[in-house]
Amino acid sequence: MMIFAVAHAEERPKALLYTSPQCGCCEKYAAYLRRNGFDVTVKPTHDLASISRKAGVPADLEGCHTMFVDDYVVDGHVPVDVVRRLLSERPPIAGISLPGMPTGSPGMSGTKTGPFVIYALPKDGSDPTIYAKE
Repeated sequence: MMIFAVAHAEERPKALLYTSPQCGCCEKYAAYLRRNGFDVTVKPTHDLASISRKAGVPADLEGCHTMFVDDYVVDGHVPVDVVRRLLSERPPIAGISLPGMPTGSPGMSGTKTGPFVIYALPKDGSDPTIYAKE
């Protein structure tokens, strides 16, 4: 009698990335996520700010794209290891954000000049806190 073991590939996290149609770095961020094991669908939109706000991202913490993965929002050029940490820890927050378009962040050109500060976005609308410094 032969017994066969079936190896199951680890499932790739599915992500929906809303981007500005004029933004080239958003496609670079999507490619970065794909290289790091994410299954990314990109949806261009002219209503990015509204999507971010509805997801709980304050205007001053918005990035240039908004991603939904599992039950979380991930706004901006957040490094993949921080996204994986979020999905692993599963904290009771709306999501995380790396505001703006920091030089040297994933998908952005240039050299990183200091730590990236990634904020935790509470579900209750209270003040964001620092989730990670990368």
